[in-house]
Amino acid sequence: DASVLEAVAARYAIAITPAMARQIDRDDPTDPIARQFVPTPDELIVLPQERIDPIADAAHSPVKGIVHRYPDRVLLKPLHACPIYCRFCFRREQVGPGGEALDDTELETALAYIGNRPEIWEVILTGGDPLMLSPRRLGRLLHRLSCIPHVATLRIHTRVPVVDPGRIDVTMVRALRCTTPVWLAVHANHPREFSEAALAACARIADTGIPLLGQTVLLRGINDDAAVLEALFRTMIRARI
Repeated sequence: DASVLEAVAARYAIAITPAMARQIDRDDPTDPIARQFVPTPDELIVLPQERIDPIADAAHSPVKGIVHRYPDRVLLKPLHACPIYCRFCFRREQVGPGGEALDDTELETALAYIGNRPEIWEVILTGGDPLMLSPRRLGRLLHRLSCIPHVATLRIHTRVPVVDPGRIDVTMVRALRCTTPVWLAVHANHPREFSEAALAACARIADTGIPLLGQTVLLRGINDDAAVLEALFRTMIRARI
């Protein structure tokens, strides 16, 4: 009810895109789309052993916006906003409207960190969702990264092509094109997330020659079933992921 939503919203971000709201079966109390994005009071239960930063990003963050866990690659988090907020997100304490985004000085510091370390071979853009940046800002960021000689590949992790496919327009696709190879990892957990609009958005990206990768979280009651996973992966293949 509304009081539950208000209590959860006071602590964690809530947003569901119109495209994904249309995929929810409101007559099914166990709908796998709703279970990913509609908040429940269980989110307010915090056990003593739980941590705000369960994957220890902070311990590997030498400058704001950078996570350097492995020698040859870094995460670059330019913003913490998403088009939709997964209830299982392990960065849920950080993401949300008005969440931290790198200002110009912080972004320059992060780029300098990458530029000064020749061992960094891959930069992975995450957040937040990097495709929440405007095409102009995203294109400029990819261009800056492509100017760093030792960065051989760029990877972008996103939900946008599936949950907000209208955002993948001509200008966004153009922004993704870069002299350094770009790989786009598309996050989806259930075959019903792929509307015809989502399939078309993936096709617009694939038609430019940008490889699409799949990212799936194993979730109880949503996709912990061999038949569901088979359907999901076959749908991804249909989308050229």
